[in-house]
Amino acid sequence: MLLTRIKGPRDLDRLSQEELLQLAAEIRSFLVDAVSKTGGHLGPNLGVVELTIALHRVFDSPKDKVLFDTGHQSYVHKLLTGRQDFGNLRSKGGLSGYPSRAESDHDVIENSHASTVLGWADGLAKANEVLGREDHHVAAVIGDGALTGGMAWEALNNIAAAKDRPLVIVVNDNERSYGPTIGGLANHLATLRTTDGYERFLARGKDLLERTPVVGRPLYETLHGAKKGLKDFIAPQGMFEDLGLKYIGPINGHDVEALESALQRAKRFSGPVIVHCLTQKGRGYEPAEQDEADRFHGIGPIHPDTGLPVSTDAASWTSVFADEMVKLGKERKDIVAITAAMLQPVGLKRFADAYPDRIFDVGIAEQHAATSAAGLATGGAHPVFAVYATFLNRAFDQVLMDVALHKCGVTFVLDRAGVTGSDGASHNGMWDMSIMQVVPGLRLAAPRDAEQLRAQLREAVEVNDAPTVVRYSKGVVGPAVPAVGRIGGMDVLRTPAPEVTRPDVLIVSVGALAPMCLEIADLLDKQGISSTVVDPRWVKPVDEALAPLADAHRVVVTVEDNGRTGGVGSAVSQALRDAGVDVPLRDFGIPQRFLDHASRKEVMAEIGLTAPDIARQVTGLVAKLDGRYENEPAATVD
Repeated sequence: MLLTRIKGPRDLDRLSQEELLQLAAEIRSFLVDAVSKTGGHLGPNLGVVELTIALHRVFDSPKDKVLFDTGHQSYVHKLLTGRQDFGNLRSKGGLSGYPSRAESDHDVIENSHASTVLGWADGLAKANEVLGREDHHVAAVIGDGALTGGMAWEALNNIAAAKDRPLVIVVNDNERSYGPTIGGLANHLATLRTTDGYERFLARGKDLLERTPVVGRPLYETLHGAKKGLKDFIAPQGMFEDLGLKYIGPINGHDVEALESALQRAKRFSGPVIVHCLTQKGRGYEPAEQDEADRFHGIGPIHPDTGLPVSTDAASWTSVFADEMVKLGKERKDIVAITAAMLQPVGLKRFADAYPDRIFDVGIAEQHAATSAAGLATGGAHPVFAVYATFLNRAFDQVLMDVALHKCGVTFVLDRAGVTGSDGASHNGMWDMSIMQVVPGLRLAAPRDAEQLRAQLREAVEVNDAPTVVRYSKGVVGPAVPAVGRIGGMDVLRTPAPEVTRPDVLIVSVGALAPMCLEIADLLDKQGISSTVVDPRWVKPVDEALAPLADAHRVVVTVEDNGRTGGVGSAVSQALRDAGVDVPLRDFGIPQRFLDHASRKEVMAEIGLTAPDIARQVTGLVAKLDGRYENEPAATVD
């Protein structure tokens, strides 16, 4: 096999065009076989095989910087840079599903949030200029979906201003992000890809005129010099050239020879160049090509021959939200939904099918989504913006200054909150509760089960004078966790034995960690330590009934799947101090560090967020209060 002989990019140089075609076929076969076992981003990588080969033949990585936005299409890049062990892809100790500096010098960007690559490329090109590295090049690959993000256009505005600073921008145009790309830019690219094209016209004209004696060559040069007007007439690509960017394309993104030719021309140019490549997401694998939803953008383990899932999961948090949104849409005509290019992943496809006039896909533009939601709310609608928890980080200013300051009734639904695991550091939803704690007037719910998700979503959309947040985990929703009582607005999940006059521990359980907190209580009970477990349901603001309840216990423990700094534990601690309640408090959560990819269970064990770990520390704390271990330090949290 040719693939096994590729140890680095320069091994590609000696391959013929026929061998490159064979290599592309081998890579596709490898990807289907490997990713069907582990799960991962299959469709995007099948679409960039030839493009990645061409990039590594034209550019000399790692001296030249080859950058990928958002990075989920870097599997082919990994294969061509000496990483062909995909057996533990996205698992603990295996390859990351995104570029990783720890894996290779060929990887530059680890952040897998979209639309950032052009900002990185602009900075790297400036560094080359400042340091006089004229033999260093920068090539940034950005999809048409990522180009819908505002950051991409902020970067383009700056890149275009430096007309003599070399930089190659490769637009990987497959008409999709997760689903089909939408918006004005998508329409413009569609025009470019469907027009018979300036480059083809000019090539034919050059061939004809150069065969014409005497006047042929001068006439061609005159036409070439007038190319701006000619291009606008034949293929309206002026949007890029009006910015000051040289445009090459559209190029067949599955023709290595044509790609190399275009990239070589772009590399030789002394300023910024856009190379527009047309690719097919899922190419070469029939189940992916026929998948209308997302072309197998991200998959779990599948049967490679059929593309069908190996196992069918039980109901997920996302599916519970999806069903409830459809019901709400039927009951209230003012309910509208917003997605940032993730209609299917966040569970809004059913709502879109039922109410197509009340769904707004804004592209990869979370900031715009939040401010547009403020406008919708001001206009009398109640918008529900569903987004991954980690991506709401990008819209903090808009949540604060546009939604909250104006007291707009907008509901933010945060999917994949807490530890998500296999997608690595940038996808763990571990910052949202800390960030949202500082927003005045905002109310934040963390449902513990499907029943509570449905109930708290309904409570959230009833609020029309402030932003609300409902956040939940990734994956399968667990069994119902019934309440045994209610104190204030909090659900009581467990009470101590009736004869206990002052229980030892109050456990404040946040969201989906309720089963873990009940397990902690069971373990403490075996040590003779009594406990009460409460679910605040709405963790911001802190329920007024919590302080007197805490005062009736010896120790307070908070357990959350959010970063410890500024999270629910911090808010509860502040509320107790404000109420004059002097009870020891221990907050258990995610340490403030970037967590390597692994399964959710493995990550939780690594950071000590498990029932046995927490129960052990709480036991030590209670023992110290009892004076049983006077010479031992108090329990701490990593």
